[in-house]
Amino acid sequence: MATVELWSYTIGAPTVDLTGFKVEARDGSIGKVDEATMEAGGSYLVVDTGPWIFGKKVLLPAGVIRDIDLDTESVFTDLTKDEIKNAPEFDEKTYRDQPYRDELGDYYGRRRTT
Repeated sequence: MATVELWSYTIGAPTVDLTGFKVEARDGSIGKVDEATMEAGGSYLVVDTGPWIFGKKVLLPAGVIRDIDLDTESVFTDLTKDEIKNAPEFDEKTYRDQPYRDELGDYYGRRRTT
């Protein structure tokens, strides 16, 4: 999968702000959207994992989102909880920086091709 595709919504860009939406992995809930972007070729969600990974956040590139249900305010990923939990650690200071995004893109990109 091309890097740009990983950072773009494959289902079409959302028409609403996803902040506060529940986030579901293939095997269960992982938390709520804390921040959502809709940048061309650079979209992502920051998810507050709450009690699942206590006190942690994760960053999900838009390309791993498989569906959005506006009625239930839910976002669905095509990843498992373990795949998300094992991603490079989220850092509030560097998550917008290109080296972190490259590392995260490499991690999720490998999962999408296997």
